[in-house]
Amino acid sequence: MIGDQTDPYDVIVCGAGHAGVEAALAAARMGMRVLLATGNLDTIVKMSCNPSIGGQAKGHITREIDALGGEMALNTDTTAIQFRVLNESKGPAVQAPRAQCDKKAYQARMKCVLEQEKNLHLFQAIVTKLYYSCGKVVGVATNVGADFYGKTVIVTTGTFLKGLMHIGKSKTEGGRSGDFSARTLSDSFIEAGIEIERLKTGTPCRLLGRTINFSDLEEQPGDNEPCLFAFYDTRGLPEDLFHVEQKDAREEIDRILFHVEHGKAQRIPGWIPGSDQMSCWMTYTGAETREVIMAHLGESALFGGEIKGIGPRYCPSIEDKMVRFAHHERHRLFLEPEGRGTDEWYVNGLSTSMPYYIQMQILRSVKGLENARMIRPAYAVEYDFAPPQQLYPWLETRKGENLFFAGQINGTSGYEEAAGQGIVAGVNAALKLRGEKPWVMGRHESYIAVLIDDLVTKGTQEPYRMFTSRAEHRLLLDHNSAELRLGEYAIRFGLVNSARAARIREKKRLVEEWTVKLEGATAPGGRAGDYIRRGGDISIAPPGFKSLSKSARDEIEYRIRYKGYIEREMRLVSKLENIDKIAIPADFSFKAIKGLRIESMQKLEKLRPVTLGQASRISGVSPADISIVMISIAVKNA
Repeated sequence: MIGDQTDPYDVIVCGAGHAGVEAALAAARMGMRVLLATGNLDTIVKMSCNPSIGGQAKGHITREIDALGGEMALNTDTTAIQFRVLNESKGPAVQAPRAQCDKKAYQARMKCVLEQEKNLHLFQAIVTKLYYSCGKVVGVATNVGADFYGKTVIVTTGTFLKGLMHIGKSKTEGGRSGDFSARTLSDSFIEAGIEIERLKTGTPCRLLGRTINFSDLEEQPGDNEPCLFAFYDTRGLPEDLFHVEQKDAREEIDRILFHVEHGKAQRIPGWIPGSDQMSCWMTYTGAETREVIMAHLGESALFGGEIKGIGPRYCPSIEDKMVRFAHHERHRLFLEPEGRGTDEWYVNGLSTSMPYYIQMQILRSVKGLENARMIRPAYAVEYDFAPPQQLYPWLETRKGENLFFAGQINGTSGYEEAAGQGIVAGVNAALKLRGEKPWVMGRHESYIAVLIDDLVTKGTQEPYRMFTSRAEHRLLLDHNSAELRLGEYAIRFGLVNSARAARIREKKRLVEEWTVKLEGATAPGGRAGDYIRRGGDISIAPPGFKSLSKSARDEIEYRIRYKGYIEREMRLVSKLENIDKIAIPADFSFKAIKGLRIESMQKLEKLRPVTLGQASRISGVSPADISIVMISIAVKNA
């Protein structure tokens, strides 16, 4: 292997998708020497499927990534071509910001950020094998003969592990169209005793915009007042980031927009967030679409038996929809632009593994697409993943020390879910090298924590997608509060600079101070808090309130308006925290516990939960089982 074994990289990240870049940046910003290896430097964070970030729960995760010092939110804001808030008519806890991005600009900006990170080494190569010594991972082999030592390795391979693409009966090796398949890396996991299974996902066809009849479609414009993802009240207003004297640029603004070295400034790609938005468009399938699909159902790779992996329940192919939702007369389709500099359009909702000629018949049956020209066919992709119960809650594998997994290799779907895992894996790899305790968030602290806890505790048999309904404490997880919930972690780990750290703490102080002040202020009929909870307008706030940032004002109003519900959730969290603090010794034997049901014993022995709280969330383990385990732990520790 290349380099002196006594001076290895601190962290090697395998794969530069959404998980890989956040893992690499987090570790590098914590002072680690990081190698980020990827098969193609030109497809870093490529949006393999839809060109969007955010949405239900995913928007919350993107905000949490920003609160933790990650890059996804900034990258989205500065390359987005449309912003919309979903569920705007519903409560703030389930409202979700979403953005359409320019796919090429998104890639270009993130690559530029990675290139400028001083502790980060980008290298184009496919990781083909892991090296182990005494049960620990110690390095990687690559396809170009350049092998590297590493103290820790983070695997973020997405859909590339033995990736196989399907269009009808046609099969092509690859993790996505136009890219390779990582054929041998899975064998290294099996060598370490890590189990591997198969999943499936897919993507729709792409169309040439000038051949779409937009006059027959329903326009979906962006919001007049865009809801951005990054927290600018702690790093400067968005417009300030693009109108700044380079010689006097603040440290945070330098990192976002400029690479300043030896008196020269290199501008990072991007534009003013929310400027020159583009519209999406909506249409529907109909009876003719259904007839075409049902007449050729056996030619689908999914229904024809070509695909063995399990697909995503919440993002099914169009043929799967026709079978599972036979009572629906039509299905919505969204036409989404892929960027400013291209006329390529994504057909959201029309994922399929049908043969090309059937895909064309489907298009001809859809209003507005009768004469549309396909420039990329839809396809399904099968790939290896490692069932995530084989991980500790800090994303290190149980079978190979110093080896971390993040992203779709853990059975998730979505850019945001991957990026959230990436930043947790990157931080924990760095903490391990520092000799510090691993970082595990509580389910009441973030959607990222809910995601990871669900994965490592319950596992998944299909691509896991985050929804707000998965979080039992979602009232505490409104997207606007992410920085207040998670900012201290970012400060502790060194993921944000000192200036932003001070502004986060000041924002938190002001929110807490003004929540008390506004609650007790005078209002029609009594106290302002009661008035607001009865549906009153926040405009009755005392002088000085309007001088706060919008983010701070919104959070204060949220805390007051939903005070009773929030307090109830906090009481419940306090009760549950005690059980999560009870650690289960690493050498604890569930087999030796008398009175424990066989089913529970087997699951506990297999999954090896690290706390009693985690054990209580394992499917099939009853409260009575937990009581027995709790007593046994107390006896062992006595």
